[in-house]
Amino acid sequence: MDRISAIRNVEEALRSFEEGEADLATTEERVLAALRTYATEFGDETERAAYVGRGADAVDGVVVVASSRTEARERIRDHAADAPGTFEVEPIG
Repeated sequence: MDRISAIRNVEEALRSFEEGEADLATTEERVLAALRTYATEFGDETERAAYVGRGADAVDGVVVVASSRTEARERIRDHAADAPGTFEVEPIG
């Protein structure tokens, strides 16, 4: 999914919410699904990719975009409170 498609999906979810066709939980699910799809397909046309942290609770599931595993590890460490000294980083997609 490209950025424009992701934005359109989010706009459609918000429009449904605003018009009373969807509740907040459904809207959140639709927005999250669009973001997750965008993240997992990110990087097809760029030198960057999405990476996810694995291991300790502080980093497990934290997703960032970076140009390498090393950069991803640094970004995850910056975003995760109490990140351990070492943890695994996996590319998504």
